[in-house]
Amino acid sequence: MSRRGLSRPLIRAALAAPLGLVALSGCGSDDPGATLALTAALPDAPAADTVLRVGDPATQVALETSGLIAELDVKVEWANITGGPKTLEAFRADAIDIGSVADIPPLFAHWTGTDVRIVAARESADPANHPVYELGVAPGAKVRTAKDLKGKKIAYSPGQAQGALVLNVLREAGLSQDDVEFVEMQSVDDAFSVALAGKQVDVAPLGQTLAKTYLAKYERDGASTIDPGVRDDAWTLYAPTTVLEDADKAAAIKEYVVAWTQAQAWISEHPDEFAKAFYVDHEGLSPEDAAYVVQAIGAHRVLADWDEFIARHQQTVDTLVEAQDQEPLEAETLYDRRYEKVIADAVGAS
Repeated sequence: MSRRGLSRPLIRAALAAPLGLVALSGCGSDDPGATLALTAALPDAPAADTVLRVGDPATQVALETSGLIAELDVKVEWANITGGPKTLEAFRADAIDIGSVADIPPLFAHWTGTDVRIVAARESADPANHPVYELGVAPGAKVRTAKDLKGKKIAYSPGQAQGALVLNVLREAGLSQDDVEFVEMQSVDDAFSVALAGKQVDVAPLGQTLAKTYLAKYERDGASTIDPGVRDDAWTLYAPTTVLEDADKAAAIKEYVVAWTQAQAWISEHPDEFAKAFYVDHEGLSPEDAAYVVQAIGAHRVLADWDEFIARHQQTVDTLVEAQDQEPLEAETLYDRRYEKVIADAVGAS
């Protein structure tokens, strides 16, 4: 995806906070915007004093490093928040307006009483060769393929993408939950890799960053990773419906979605610059590990047509409904397709 395909102009604006310096409090413009129905057309622009509170550090770094942030026509307060549990906690505390997560957190937000909508979606440009997760294997655990998971203790986070990944891996391997022992925990920070190193579990799904650092620390002790062998590349932006019902916030999100789309294209086209700015300077990886992670993850593709993505999301919903006894859900209802047109315009799609 080229920058030329993302030519929608964005007007310059100042940002309200530097990287990571946001208190988790309900701040923004003093007066909320007019109430906007979820079926109403998106306003052209927010009020001048509108502040959008964003939990999306990777995009912030990409916008700042690329210079695209100068074109963002909305004031932003950045929160250094990632992952489903922390993002949902921030939503419930009225600390952020929009977050960046995989496809499972919006489902569990809905199932646990927080009404949300997805406003953007992306996937890997080559999901077969660039999995997002690997299965970390504890030292001494004899797991070389997914079929070896039978009888093993597996770290399991039901409200995160890693939980759905585990269920999909078992299904593809012809195994059920009865064939393994789930050890339920949240995949926050390095909890899964610590559990692996301490042999509290035999197997745990690890994002590429954690997989690399896990092997660097424990491969000499016999730790390893394997390819999960299932697709795991769905990624979304989502927001509480209460935010989208605020006309000014909804308009601000429209501007942010365009900037996010540009940032994803820049990341894909400038992997070395992004590796240094985000994985080295922000995340603390070594240059070698950062290069490995960026190469492993590969390029992204922002979606201007959501039909296929939603259909895959419905398959995930159905898996979780069956495996976790969740309430049936039509995945389509979680998508605010007004923003699909915004993205289509941003990438020059018809």
